[in-house]
Amino acid sequence: MNSRLPDWLKKRVPSPETVALVERMMRESHLHTVCESARCPNLGECWSKKTATFMILGDICTRNCGFCAIKVGRPLQVDPEEPRRLAETAKAMGLKHVVVTSVARDDLPDEGAGHFANTIRALREVIPGVIVEVLTPDFKGKVWCIRQVVEAKPDIYNHNIETVERLSPMVRPQAKYRRTLEVLRTVKRLDPSIHTKSGLMLGLGETHEEVVQTLRDLREVGVSAVTIGQYLRPTTTRHLPVVEYVHPDRFAEYERIGKEMGFLFVASAPFVRSSYNAQAFSEQLLAERLARVGKEPPSPSEEPLPAMV
Repeated sequence: MNSRLPDWLKKRVPSPETVALVERMMRESHLHTVCESARCPNLGECWSKKTATFMILGDICTRNCGFCAIKVGRPLQVDPEEPRRLAETAKAMGLKHVVVTSVARDDLPDEGAGHFANTIRALREVIPGVIVEVLTPDFKGKVWCIRQVVEAKPDIYNHNIETVERLSPMVRPQAKYRRTLEVLRTVKRLDPSIHTKSGLMLGLGETHEEVVQTLRDLREVGVSAVTIGQYLRPTTTRHLPVVEYVHPDRFAEYERIGKEMGFLFVASAPFVRSSYNAQAFSEQLLAERLARVGKEPPSPSEEPLPAMV
């Protein structure tokens, strides 16, 4: 196909000074962000708002997915001090909603689940009232690993389906479509109070019917929130080609379909990524939390919560 980007996929990069500030904070804290490692197109916009998605367990992945720009190889040793440093950095940034993801760590006996749990606990300790969203690997479907993360009580448990079932073996050969669904089902079975979330990319050759079926599959396992965005090829040699640049109108249609299916939150647009504008869903959760303790939610005129996006 024509490699030239359509107009709706062209983006300005704002506030280079603030981008540099966030980058410096991450380097001084010896932390990683998926924004950098995955070459996210929203990096400039998000970092200009002093937001980012923390990536724990290093920046080297044990899996080699056809869409992802994160480095693949032999990972570094787990840093036991990382959860506390991450929590302190999030506090310094004034964050009330923190998103934590990781590389896949198939080399570890618990797949990194214990480190996720420690990070959640550190955030709860350092930032009272924080909303914590985790975006985990599949842990090879091990229930005891998923349970470790669930028992640490994240508010939102995100695990991405990434693509439709037919394309899944090509897009992420070391993962499985049905295993992803089972991970999300297991989270809800272990703790129904946790909101589950998932995301998929368009433009890899999927059909309209396959996208709709994927949304049905996610609803069937109790997923509350879904994100849908355009796949953009990180490199021209090592990654899967873009089959189609999907028009924004079609993204809007999928958003409508998702809401009709009963998802509590649907974000569907070309530049949407797993945690892009995560504050929109977290504000719903905050309102629910305040309602449970008999308080009024903040008025719409108040400044929205900062979010890791």
